[in-house]
Amino acid sequence: MGEPTRFVAADSELREAAPIAIKQCCAGLYESDAASLLLGDSFHPGGARLTEHLGRTLNLTARSRVLDVAAGRGTSAFHLARQFRCEVVGIDYGGKSVDEAAQAAKAMGLHERVCFHRADAERLPFADQSFDAVICECAFCTFPNKRAAADEFARVVRVGGRVGISDVTRNSALTPDLDRLLSWLACIADAQSAATYAELLSTSGLKVSVMEEHDAALREFVEQVRLRLLAADVMVGLKKLALPGFDLGSAKHLVKKALQAITEGQLGYAIVVASKEALGP
Repeated sequence: MGEPTRFVAADSELREAAPIAIKQCCAGLYESDAASLLLGDSFHPGGARLTEHLGRTLNLTARSRVLDVAAGRGTSAFHLARQFRCEVVGIDYGGKSVDEAAQAAKAMGLHERVCFHRADAERLPFADQSFDAVICECAFCTFPNKRAAADEFARVVRVGGRVGISDVTRNSALTPDLDRLLSWLACIADAQSAATYAELLSTSGLKVSVMEEHDAALREFVEQVRLRLLAADVMVGLKKLALPGFDLGSAKHLVKKALQAITEGQLGYAIVVASKEALGP
């Protein structure tokens, strides 16, 4: 597939790629300098505000042990640890992100309550019922095997605990250009409806209790990316910025199409929360 920041593979190439290649490609993108430039500190719609809202919906307290799946560089993990005084274990498929997050935790003095590991969401390296809550923001839709990931979330959360997903929702067929590799890496191409996310959690033995629409957060997020792209284009033109392998033209086209899809109700953003209940007699 080449370097993950080149964004040149067609959708057919992606569909034929082995799941491990997709995971590596996605992790490589989110570890790139281009991702930091265009997405800022928070790689999901709603930023810290929506993370905190999700944390409250999960009933987090200072006694909670939380698993942050696809934690990236730790932005949400740090916010949860500060806001709720909880313990957070973050996992990510990208080794560079894990290393940077661990270094940041130490620099912030949070390393006693926040730690990070390189791991696959579809094969979590934790014992059954290890966590009071599992959180996954704008990443579930990128997992090749969502069923396996949902099963793992349900396995590692304790009875009485909760699983919370916030993710892009896809309510109808998208145009071909939104189904290309860049769309997948931007959490769009394999997004599902909120009802499908809920069904996946339910089939894994969890009871869905909350489904909320947050489409405005997605629109704001994509609009911020659009403005950053415009600024980056100017800086590249002035030779004050270099983004080797990054196709600014294609990225601007994708953002334009994404905004149109949000306006037309094809794309949205939702929170789905489910709890793990005790088995009956």
